[in-house]
Amino acid sequence: MAERAAVWFRTDLRVHDNESLVRACTADEVLPVYCFDPREFGEGMFGLEKTGPYRTRFLRESVADLRDSLRERGGDLLVREGRPEEVLPALAEQYDLDRVHFQTKPATEELTVENRTKAALTERGVDYRRHWTHTLYHVNDLPRSVDNIEDTFTPFKDRTQDLADVRDQLPTPDAVPVPESIEPGEVPTGEDLGVEPAEYDERGVLAFEGGETAALERVESYVWEGDHLRNYKSTRNGLLGADYSSKLSPWLAHGCLSPRYVHDEVRRYEDERVSNRDTYWLLFELLWRDFFQFQFIKHGGRFFTQGGIRELRKEWSTDRELFERWAAGETGVPFVDANMRELNATGYMSNRGRQNVASFLADWLEIDWRMGAAYFESKLVDYDPASNWGNWAYQAGVGNDSRNMYFNVVKQANQYDSDGAYVRHWIPELSDVPGDAVHEPWRMSRDQQSLYGAVLGEDYPRPVIDIDERHEQLRRER
Repeated sequence: MAERAAVWFRTDLRVHDNESLVRACTADEVLPVYCFDPREFGEGMFGLEKTGPYRTRFLRESVADLRDSLRERGGDLLVREGRPEEVLPALAEQYDLDRVHFQTKPATEELTVENRTKAALTERGVDYRRHWTHTLYHVNDLPRSVDNIEDTFTPFKDRTQDLADVRDQLPTPDAVPVPESIEPGEVPTGEDLGVEPAEYDERGVLAFEGGETAALERVESYVWEGDHLRNYKSTRNGLLGADYSSKLSPWLAHGCLSPRYVHDEVRRYEDERVSNRDTYWLLFELLWRDFFQFQFIKHGGRFFTQGGIRELRKEWSTDRELFERWAAGETGVPFVDANMRELNATGYMSNRGRQNVASFLADWLEIDWRMGAAYFESKLVDYDPASNWGNWAYQAGVGNDSRNMYFNVVKQANQYDSDGAYVRHWIPELSDVPGDAVHEPWRMSRDQQSLYGAVLGEDYPRPVIDIDERHEQLRRER
């Protein structure tokens, strides 16, 4: 009797180097499935939207691109709206499935859905296989078991690089034979999912088109055509333009791009063009990504608690008005505001920007860091639970490698936006303010503010706190 298997795609929306798909294709017939889970949309933590318009658009495009890739191989993609623990068992019965293959993820919500789906399949006598498909190093290849890995990045990095190997990529299936008379279904619109449409803002650094096709094109454009990898570490803290960093994170977060593919392209580039600290640094960043994935296996839901994995006791504010000022880019601190406005307008923000706005919320304003993490979850096109919550906990001093360090947002602005171009790009109210005064408009006299069309409290907000006083407090505390 012919064997029939399903592959349930999650955040592994690609046909290259995808073990779930490869193993499913050993069956006689394959049923590829993607579920738009309604729990991923609507209201999330702190009453914030769970998945905003930019990630929703990117996800829809990625699913549509995956369907096209499967159709090129004689297959198709069944798209359903519903809870996977209900959809998958129903499809198993409808198509007489023998087995379901799927990606496993460590974050708590994703793991809960997985466990419910496994239980529902088992109840109906359907076998399943889980596959680890989203990190550079495979979880089974770590020098130490996940429960015993270091909570500090550097020793984890050193031990892993010294004692583990990156696995070879798996081949892309040539054919995906699907059952006859399948019902593919339609990719839902943003409106179907209850999310407002996203309009591309021309001021953004990149359009971020979803899908594996766009992911591979971005690698080709950044690494090979633009030859930018040789300067990656030197330029990665830039703020304006498409190529100051790789910007692969949205495709990695949705699984449109395998980290092992990126690794192999870097190694090929090093063999064919140049090998230096800049080229290595992209692999270094992939290791940081791995680190948080493995930390979530180890610590689980503790990452979502106020005290984090360190169980740190601290009085956090939940001042909603102050939080909303931060979220809207209306704090009166231009470098913070410019980054938040970029996020709101495009779904993206540089890594340097993320560190600064997180520090301003958690360190300077002492607002519950989880509110910021939840806001990023809503807005970021490259949201990944482990990376997002792990990095926010790190900055708030309750996570891994925490060093009680804050970012001097004014100093950072002068260092990374020395000519003020980034601030003026996103805050037109300050476009005529000269020199480095654009980073500290509160130091201008009233006459200067009037001269440059940047009157505080009228054209641009006054700072929500006394910057000098709070900075002095932070210096004493740290």
